[in-house]
Amino acid sequence: MAIHERAGQVALQKDLVNIPKLMSHYYRLTPDSKIDTQKVTFGTSGHRGCALSRSFNEQHILAIAQAVVDYRTDAGITGALYLGIDTHALSQAAFITAIEVLVANHVQVIVHKDDGFTPTPVVSHGIITANKHSETLADGLIITPSHNPPQDGGIKYNPPHGGPAEGEITQWIEDRANHYLAQNLAGVNRLDYTQSMQSNLVQEVDLIAPYVDDLINVIDMDSIKKAKVRLGVDPLGGSGIHYWAEIAKRYDLDITLVNKSIDPSFGFMPLDKDGKIRMDCSSPYAMSGLLKHKDNFDLCVGNDPDYDRHGIVCPGSGLMNPNHFLAVAIDYLVTHRPQWSKSLVIGKTLVSSAMIDKVCEQHQRVMSEVPVGFKWFVDGLAQSTFAFGGEESAGAAFLRRDGTTWCTDKDGFILALLAAEMLAVTGKTPAERYDELVALHGESFYTRVDSPVTAEKKAKFAKIIAENVDTKVLGDTRLAGEAITSVLTKAPGNQAKIGGIKVVTNNAWFAARPSGTEALFKIYGESFVSQKHLDEVIAQAQAMIETMLS
Repeated sequence: MAIHERAGQVALQKDLVNIPKLMSHYYRLTPDSKIDTQKVTFGTSGHRGCALSRSFNEQHILAIAQAVVDYRTDAGITGALYLGIDTHALSQAAFITAIEVLVANHVQVIVHKDDGFTPTPVVSHGIITANKHSETLADGLIITPSHNPPQDGGIKYNPPHGGPAEGEITQWIEDRANHYLAQNLAGVNRLDYTQSMQSNLVQEVDLIAPYVDDLINVIDMDSIKKAKVRLGVDPLGGSGIHYWAEIAKRYDLDITLVNKSIDPSFGFMPLDKDGKIRMDCSSPYAMSGLLKHKDNFDLCVGNDPDYDRHGIVCPGSGLMNPNHFLAVAIDYLVTHRPQWSKSLVIGKTLVSSAMIDKVCEQHQRVMSEVPVGFKWFVDGLAQSTFAFGGEESAGAAFLRRDGTTWCTDKDGFILALLAAEMLAVTGKTPAERYDELVALHGESFYTRVDSPVTAEKKAKFAKIIAENVDTKVLGDTRLAGEAITSVLTKAPGNQAKIGGIKVVTNNAWFAARPSGTEALFKIYGESFVSQKHLDEVIAQAQAMIETMLS
């Protein structure tokens, strides 16, 4: 994909979505339940869509909220529901719609006071904490499309384990919600928002303080304070923007917000590589505003709108590749958490860097390679058998310092603060620590290439990988000059289907899968030989996939 000519430059007026039109369409456009693109579809991170294209409208949220209520009833979940919200324009409207349905169905709803925003990790932390001390189980909904463009909306469900819902749960909710859409919302209960907020079923509380106060149990905040680490933060206009001042105050840290803007059009954002506004904290283009400050602080960090992702910026070197930071985070944690058992598992997605494999082998730690999606780490984190779970897309979480569960969803706060702890304790930036890993294990050359894909080709690919895939299907027994050692359609860590394929050689690999949330086909690749070798891997991978789909 070619880099847009204005990538990294602040958005112009012509780049901004028409917010009044977007909101009007949320309420006035009716989705057609017979058209697949207008149905409720739960991908790897819930249902996402846009009101302008009839894929995220009031009817969707009415149907999804009622479906979640029905699921809770079916599963015997009777505790409170934590309702989180980010700063996208459609999130506020969907928040109101969800409350109307939840209260009409007599669900106790916990929201942050004063119409405040609530990040994904705070909802997960809240659920985990509540369920330690209550006989009735709590769960949660988070209204967010994550880092998606300003015109998008999203909603995801976290059951009582606190993390992303398993596939069978999201399928249940998706099917029930589409049933309600097909029945013109017959069976959906709803109570006017004003009446709902006046009821005793909506509990407005301070969700910031409990989360911030508990951070000392997962991060060595005292070391950050003693080292006087100067931290520059760009919230990217997201839901965690008001948390940083409280963190600084509570732990006496030197934290500066370099961008205090909250704007549903996200007009302050630099354009991403494709010319779209996208709050992707792993993109150097979207993070170019923060990168201007990289030499003004000891470290800079950024997060996406719902704060389940992290971006780490080091002086001199700039934005770290997410894979690089995952590797150094694991390397640091397994050597600086003395209360953690050596039997704890390190979790990675199968499209994450093989540098993680090398780090785990170095420290003799068990590693589990799972399909894409943080849901695969939930049970391990909840049961405190996984020390760490991380995705190549800059999302991760880990246990408390005593080896017990912190949260079961991605937490951008603790990964950002871990970078500061790492610097405070070792005197080296995460980038410098990664250079040390390269000296030990060799240099990794890694990339991801996205290409548009039709629904028909997605379906054809799914049919192909449902059957046995081997080198005959790929059309070659070698990849970039090396013998192919394995062709995977299931993850080695849990034998779950990966929704794609991974082709491995001794020094390289590629993986190919369609996106669960966008009309894109993604090819990931890595080589420990050279950039030229990686280019050969990707070129051959693209040719193999094109042959499969032609």
